[in-house]
Amino acid sequence: MNAHPTDAVVAAASRVDLLAISNLVTAGARVLDIGCGDGQLLKLLEATRGVDGRGIEISQKGVNECVARGLSVVQGDADSDLVDYPDDAFDFVILSQTLQATYRPRVVVEQMLRIGRKVIVSFPNFGNWRVRAALGFTGRMPVTRNLPYSWYDTPNIHFCTIRDFVSLCHEVGATIEQQMVLRQEGAESVPFNALWFWNLFGQQAVFLLRR
Repeated sequence: MNAHPTDAVVAAASRVDLLAISNLVTAGARVLDIGCGDGQLLKLLEATRGVDGRGIEISQKGVNECVARGLSVVQGDADSDLVDYPDDAFDFVILSQTLQATYRPRVVVEQMLRIGRKVIVSFPNFGNWRVRAALGFTGRMPVTRNLPYSWYDTPNIHFCTIRDFVSLCHEVGATIEQQMVLRQEGAESVPFNALWFWNLFGQQAVFLLRR
């Protein structure tokens, strides 16, 4: 286990979804973090859960940062490289704020369900009222804290709403074990357990799935 767990928790504090995800992972689990970036989540999971963590990251810069942190990460593409992993290779497979940047989100989720006993997906909710209002009243693609890119330079190519993702789960036969809707400002969930309310007021969502 990492000798400085507090440092990892502090580093992850700016991403409330990472803290929510870490609470879903069981101690000592085998974990694959797809699109792991600079390894912030893997480092947090090692520090707080003692996981056996692996990562896939498409950018060389991200891979280098992970390796410098002592993490086991390979360069790879979620859209094409998950087929190389065997069935049930991990206890948890995680896709954090990356689903919207994949070319084939349905295939990615299906592959995650194949290679992981449980799957965690987090993503920004394009159905949030602020996004709807920005598009409706200004006629321009919204730029928010969760969707910070202008339309011409965004890596996000498949925006979805919480309701869209729930439909995808049904289409691929995934069972939703747990779902959380988060505000940007903190880890507090939106306090009303109805899909339409979450879809309208949630700024980001975290889902725990299994086959």
